[in-house]
Amino acid sequence: MLFLGLLLLLPLLAGARLLWNHWKLRSLHLPPLVPGFLHLLQPDLPIYLLGLTQKFGPIYRLHLGLQDVVVLNSKRTIEEAMVKKWADFAGRPEPLTYKLVSKNYPDLSLGDYSLLWKAHKKLTRSALLLGMRDSMEPVVEQLTQEFCERMRAQAGTPVAIEEEFSLLTCSIICHLTFGDKIKEDNLVPAYYEVLKTWSHWSIQIVDVIPFLRFFPNPGLRRLKQAIEKRDHIVEKQLRQHKVAGQWRDMMDYMLQVVAQPSMEEGSGQLLEGHVHMAAVDLLIGGTETTANTLSWAVVFLLHHPEIQQRLQEELDHELGPGASSSRVPYKDRARLPLLNATIAEVLRLRPVVPLALPHRTTRPSSISGYDIPEGTVIIPNLQGAHLDEMVWERPHEFWP
Repeated sequence: MLFLGLLLLLPLLAGARLLWNHWKLRSLHLPPLVPGFLHLLQPDLPIYLLGLTQKFGPIYRLHLGLQDVVVLNSKRTIEEAMVKKWADFAGRPEPLTYKLVSKNYPDLSLGDYSLLWKAHKKLTRSALLLGMRDSMEPVVEQLTQEFCERMRAQAGTPVAIEEEFSLLTCSIICHLTFGDKIKEDNLVPAYYEVLKTWSHWSIQIVDVIPFLRFFPNPGLRRLKQAIEKRDHIVEKQLRQHKVAGQWRDMMDYMLQVVAQPSMEEGSGQLLEGHVHMAAVDLLIGGTETTANTLSWAVVFLLHHPEIQQRLQEELDHELGPGASSSRVPYKDRARLPLLNATIAEVLRLRPVVPLALPHRTTRPSSISGYDIPEGTVIIPNLQGAHLDEMVWERPHEFWP
């Protein structure tokens, strides 16, 4: 009986909240509102949202559970918000599961904008650009060569290419972040389980309708277990690096920086927890995203052998036919314009995160003449912008 009462109460609470929000915003010129509440159930959400522009224009509002969000679907609207008025839209919403995933330390991808977040970003960026400046490219080259040899050994047999790319990218990030102190085989399933569990509908619906957290949810229990496994691996690395006390990799560099008092007034002090979450961001943000892009590149090239042929000709021209030991350094990548264009085209048609990560307005602002109140959640539909017919001559074709 109690359960039934709660189910009946839920739509009443939702309706009351929507009426209150509508009353508060009655004097503003807001983007048009798309009717309905079940948009998240659409099978291909970015394309569905792009389709709504035919009726509502490139910027509109819609209900996601109990929350109104503003969706941007064109290059012009995304550029206005995220580039020209970036400070107004620099915030992040904090979904219910955020604290679970981040161990209560703001991470880079989901953390809200603040001086401490900027210091955290600077720490991680410095570790990438300064701490690993001399050793990154040789590590990438060595592990890529091992990957190619492994692929040659499997010639003529079926290959789960995305799993192989995941192992490659995880191996590279582990070597850069932890040195050679960890078995990548332990990390791949641990981080994959976090991503898989976190993206499940039973977790997503709790972020959209927080009231549902009071109901039994096996998905939340599985997410907590996956995070415990992930954190056990990272915390073990933190302990080993503190004992070693040397600068050999990115984690060593970050630990040395946070051990020193902060020199930036008002930013707060970075702690070991920030190093922990920087490592998590590098692994989660770099492994599956890169593996997914490489896998799509293989798919597109299989369907476009003429592009394969042109790429091979470009490589032969720069390296010489069959020059297996030669390479083009990353700093000289402009020598391979077709390769660069092919990578960009893969990312255009299959963006790593089609709806980006949500933003939140830090103060009242506007986009395309519409008022955007403070605290509004903004969803940039990157895939929609990448198919914008006002920008691309043949937006749906693979055309490097």
